[in-house]
Amino acid sequence: MSFANLPAPPYYVVCFSSARTDGDNGYGDMAEAMEELARKQPGFLGVESARGADGFGITNAYWSDESSIRAWKRNVDHLAAQKQGRAEWYSHYEVRVARVERAYGSRKAEG
Repeated sequence: MSFANLPAPPYYVVCFSSARTDGDNGYGDMAEAMEELARKQPGFLGVESARGADGFGITNAYWSDESSIRAWKRNVDHLAAQKQGRAEWYSHYEVRVARVERAYGSRKAEG
């Protein structure tokens, strides 16, 4: 996974923090399918994700506006994945939605 290439703020971020249950149980395939589907949604800007060996992970999905986030939340395939996640993949999760007002970073020169 790499850094999302994002426009200048403002934009929105949906922060999904989760603790995984043991075993894959189809999680990897579904995560890939959901990212591919999200990339096709109006207003999607990018995603960054990381998961530690202990099963704790964070996914930040970036969106142009709140209506795009609501539309993604109601997507039929995404709803099915959410239901399966609650039943099989996550022992705990938290979702936080925020408007990004400022963004900055640093990159070392290559070479």
